[in-house]
Amino acid sequence: MTDIHSIIAGHNSKSLNNSTPAIDDQSRKIKAPSVSEIPDIFFDKIIVEYKLTRIDIMVLMGLYRSVWCRPNLHKAFGISPIFSYKELSKGFQITIDELYQSLRKLEQWGFIETIRSGQYFVRKYFTRENDEKFGQTYNDFEM
Repeated sequence: MTDIHSIIAGHNSKSLNNSTPAIDDQSRKIKAPSVSEIPDIFFDKIIVEYKLTRIDIMVLMGLYRSVWCRPNLHKAFGISPIFSYKELSKGFQITIDELYQSLRKLEQWGFIETIRSGQYFVRKYFTRENDEKFGQTYNDFEM
């Protein structure tokens, strides 16, 4: 049976005083958010010139991150697989129709190309002209 004295002894006061409650090592570790490197040309030129919608930006960045910012066996070719359109649309909180519309628009602009259903070629610098300007090649793979 626990007595009141042991409960009070373990209690840390919320009053302002010079004593600092003990903090274990786990709570001292601050978790940093993950970071993805996106070329500045996206913010300086692509968004401005192409007037991307919020959904277009989410879809393009999702594909871009899966190719260029995360471990990917097909990075040298700029290829990203999409395993589930349903899961992708749910993750972005958009409908599958909105996802398909955005994929079509991104493909019309040349930012992505469909290799086959569920597999996309994603340009490192978003357009063929920018890839050429910045010397981006895809191990002689070009759509």
